[in-house]
Amino acid sequence: MKFNRVLVTGGAGYVGSVLIPKLLDAGYTARVLDLYLYGEQVFDGVRGNPKLEEVKGDIRDQALLKTALKDCDAVIHLACISNDPSFELDPDLGKSINYDAFFGLVDISKDCGVKRFIYASSSSVYGVKQEPDVTENLSLEPLTDYSKYKALCEEVLLARQAKGFTALILRPATVCGYSPRLRLDLTVNIMTSHAIHNHVIKVFGGAQARPNLHIQDMTDLYLRSLEWEDAAISGKIYNAGYENHTVREIADMVQEVVGPDVDIVTTPTNDNRSYRISSDKIKRELGFVPRHTIHQAVEDLKAAFQQGLVPNAMTDPRYSNIQVMKQKGLR
Repeated sequence: MKFNRVLVTGGAGYVGSVLIPKLLDAGYTARVLDLYLYGEQVFDGVRGNPKLEEVKGDIRDQALLKTALKDCDAVIHLACISNDPSFELDPDLGKSINYDAFFGLVDISKDCGVKRFIYASSSSVYGVKQEPDVTENLSLEPLTDYSKYKALCEEVLLARQAKGFTALILRPATVCGYSPRLRLDLTVNIMTSHAIHNHVIKVFGGAQARPNLHIQDMTDLYLRSLEWEDAAISGKIYNAGYENHTVREIADMVQEVVGPDVDIVTTPTNDNRSYRISSDKIKRELGFVPRHTIHQAVEDLKAAFQQGLVPNAMTDPRYSNIQVMKQKGLR
């Protein structure tokens, strides 16, 4: 193993709570830095593992960052206000966490001897493109503050990259599938929940293309990002997606898995954001190919609902980022 101790900011979130057990299984010491806004139960299955280290706190706290980064070899930075509606709820808060805090996180990481910094950007940084496949060499035209600050953080990180401090930027598609810290405010996940509980899927528009990536592939990619040689990834930017489908096609897939008694109701929308990302570069240069499909994500979610793993799915605010933001009053 190239690294011993890995800090995952936002490690108790939707992606992090699937990633941390994989890091532990691979033999890493996994240190989580998180506010645990969505509960501390996400690690109940691994909390007895001596290689799990948990730091409860805010990435804006620089004194805490120095403690959290002590003896860490690598950082996987997931923590953020993580979608447009949540960001727009309090733009100043979003900027303070997603952008302002990033400078300190990167600089303190370097000072603490971190050798590799993996940044979770977003495929939303491209904005709306006319090209049928959006590649990494196209210009960034973010449409929202959330995606604008994701793009600006990429610049910050690349400017601070140095010998011995390797930076890798990933631009994921929308992630889907089951997680112990489940989000039901993402296209595939919310459609599946409505199909299971209401037997109706509401499609707004339907022709808009949305790239998706299964959460198991997303977390496998973070794991592999710790294994590649510095020369292969230093300063590189990669899209990370798999299936580009229209919203209507996704609804059809959900219906196919959940059952024919599910109705699909289509209504017009003025949200015509539509894009397809190309993930050919990461396949070509690093050999990374996703192995899980949207169908499998829906099947996994269906099984989780049936097994009672998602109590009060339609009413509990913890499955929605913006609802938790409103409830907790984070400042």
